[in-house]
Amino acid sequence: MNLAARIEASGLDWIVPDWGVVARVQAFVSTRNAGAADGASPELDLGPSRLERADAAAREAIVGSRRRVAAFLPSAPVWLEQVHGRDVASIDARTLDASRATPPVADAAVTRVPGVPLAVRVADCLPVLFADREGAVVGAAHAGWRGLAAGVLEATVTAMDVPPEAIVAWIGPGIGPRAFEVGDEVREAFVARDGDAAAHFAPHGPGKWLADLPALARRRLAAVGVARVGGGNLCTYTDTGRFHSFRRDRTAARFGAFVWRQPA
Repeated sequence: MNLAARIEASGLDWIVPDWGVVARVQAFVSTRNAGAADGASPELDLGPSRLERADAAAREAIVGSRRRVAAFLPSAPVWLEQVHGRDVASIDARTLDASRATPPVADAAVTRVPGVPLAVRVADCLPVLFADREGAVVGAAHAGWRGLAAGVLEATVTAMDVPPEAIVAWIGPGIGPRAFEVGDEVREAFVARDGDAAAHFAPHGPGKWLADLPALARRRLAAVGVARVGGGNLCTYTDTGRFHSFRRDRTAARFGAFVWRQPA
């Protein structure tokens, strides 16, 4: 049974990207729904990168959520200590054990090691997944507006070390263009570098704009030669039943995006 069928058979509404990559590349995005397996909480929350940073009352539920996700992964994922920057962790045989023990301080990761899931946690920021056409390398990035403006997607493409035209990217659920109100400083962070990025900011009152985060991500990827980009059409803010949203709920709850290479 393939991954999408396994998820559907488990009664989950998680998302398996349809992004045209080779079969050895596997990926999915969880939602806030954990199902009702083994009497666990039906609400999925992957919590912070380090479990000890979670509220004591929430830890049991977070552990249950991570166990639910782990059932669909080939091994323990590499989590990241996400800081809204542009650093990329390169996960190889030398760094793997340490990266699993202590999440790297980074907002993206790449690997060529088979069977190693890369994970990003999100609740309005975009999860962006990457693979090359041959399935030799995969990547995952956490891209809110700060990370996008700082160049986290471009840095991920560089770290993959393959021609950009050979890369396929997929943009997962994030806050949509009708919900993401920002100030002048956010618009300026993009327009100062690329004047045409102004097209992705709609006026929304004095000093306020509605920003199209997926469109900005596509623009940054296109600028470095990544033309095959899917997804970007699911809004965390408006879909209250399916996704956590920090802007809407003001909680620390997170869902996750995962990508890995199957062993040959």
